[in-house]
Amino acid sequence: MLSIGFDIFWIVNIYFAATNYKTYIMGYDLYQEERINRILMENNIVFTTKKMMGGLCYMYDGKMLCGLVKDQLMARIGIDAYEEALTRNHVSEMNFTGRVMKGYVFVSGEGIDLDSDLEYWILKCILYNPMAKASKKKRNE
Repeated sequence: MLSIGFDIFWIVNIYFAATNYKTYIMGYDLYQEERINRILMENNIVFTTKKMMGGLCYMYDGKMLCGLVKDQLMARIGIDAYEEALTRNHVSEMNFTGRVMKGYVFVSGEGIDLDSDLEYWILKCILYNPMAKASKKKRNE
């Protein structure tokens, strides 16, 4: 006989698969992760990922490039592109702690549903990256 926890795990997975819902095993959408990885690799971007802020953060050239929180893309596009980005559908200010972070936006899952839309945002992040400042390293790192 299987444990109750194991049975529930499979029942939930079958339910999500049958109803085509997105699953957030790690706090972010694994399908979106695969799509972002593909776009970065197609553009010859050497990147690393870090699990942070309840999601997944992409690092390029020692700086945060973009991230995933649930099915939202967190895009680091810079202050110059910030105001224009907020006029687009499915885009909102990035606000984690009650303080808006200018130069960063959230793009909802609907806003990156098409590959061309996701690629648009990822390329915006890549273009801004050379101008972005790296965060200061902690003494322990």
